[in-house]
Amino acid sequence: MPQQITALYQLYLQHNNITTDTRNITPGDLFFALKGDNFNGNLFAKQAIKLGAAYAIVDEPINDVDPQKLFIVTNVLTTLQQLAAHHRATFNIPFIAITGSNGKTTTKELMHAVLSTTYKTYTTQGNLNNHIGVPLTILKIKANAQIAIIEMGANHQNEIESYCQYAKPNYGIINNCGKAHLEGFGGVAGIRKGKGELYNYIKTHGGTIFKNDDYEYLTPMSAGIKNIVSYGTNATFTNGSIIAAEPFLSMSLSTQTHALNITTQLVGDYNAANILAAVCIGSYFNIMPAQIKHALENYTPTNSRSQLITKNGYKIILDAYNANPSSMQVAIENFAKINAPYKIAMLGAMKEMGADEQLEHQNLINLIATKNFNKVLLTGTEFLNCTHTFAYANNSAEAKTWLQAQQIPANTLILVKGSRGIAMEKAIDF
Repeated sequence: MPQQITALYQLYLQHNNITTDTRNITPGDLFFALKGDNFNGNLFAKQAIKLGAAYAIVDEPINDVDPQKLFIVTNVLTTLQQLAAHHRATFNIPFIAITGSNGKTTTKELMHAVLSTTYKTYTTQGNLNNHIGVPLTILKIKANAQIAIIEMGANHQNEIESYCQYAKPNYGIINNCGKAHLEGFGGVAGIRKGKGELYNYIKTHGGTIFKNDDYEYLTPMSAGIKNIVSYGTNATFTNGSIIAAEPFLSMSLSTQTHALNITTQLVGDYNAANILAAVCIGSYFNIMPAQIKHALENYTPTNSRSQLITKNGYKIILDAYNANPSSMQVAIENFAKINAPYKIAMLGAMKEMGADEQLEHQNLINLIATKNFNKVLLTGTEFLNCTHTFAYANNSAEAKTWLQAQQIPANTLILVKGSRGIAMEKAIDF
């Protein structure tokens, strides 16, 4: 296998654009014929070659294709991961791995905005943070890289550990351990154990972590790690506090050498920890405070993450990329604090709750009941067995119909949040 990976790496150096989808083929690509529960990429190898792929990496016999265009392996996914490990070994630069339950993609984007002011920085695109996305991210890193940021998502034990074997991070950050993917992790203790696999790798390999001192549970998790750079409301390396949280978050921050105020374009005081992390990491890598400030103040959230948008005369907080009990709680608490004459909360169900599904959705309903929102809409069948008096929709299409039927006063503020599977952003698509 090492000889085969070495041979494949030589092809990669000549054709370093990798795709796993024939819809995205450009001439000269390497097509990796991945398999999944509902697809088999080998069936599209012939089409990939016809569309201009230089080679197709396959693990099944392919008929009617020039054999010189095929690279046959035992397992395409394993080969992709091993190729990524081979490529990673060619770099001697900071590789920063980030994982966590809530806000890791936003934190990653803020880190990238700051670090790229000074360094040639490569990072995970979107949320390509799984067993396919992590190796693809690594293989997109070019020889001119000075820093790489690798986002690692996980919904079960040993997943982060496996990513570390080929990403080989020498820096790490767990931005939090909330109630996410309870079904796969088996509870909060399982979440901390799973996310803690990043710390374990860093400890074993003598790396450095960036730790939020405000989360006490990270202290025992990080025991034995020698190189810890702390941030938080009272941390030694970087600390900060919220100046205001509406309409956008603004903060006062201090590093070991400078103080600065930052007014972001992010909605929600729950983003304060994400800003602190980005300032801490930027300061650690000696980026000038003025550059950190400029990067964070000019970062604009996208893809339904902490966005404030105006539509049809009212304002919408669109935070519908994902949801779990922890992120729902902070979103609702933040929404309750904002001054607005009329408030509507449109909340989608939370996925992957396992045996805690009904309990966590009922807890969410109980929390909403303590707030003085003018209207509430719950969306998703996970709410069906819960007790409540709020409006209900089966899906985002019905939620859209509900919203269109409402008499909405001027200056109304609407919170739209839910798990990816509910696609709550479609409820405001009119």
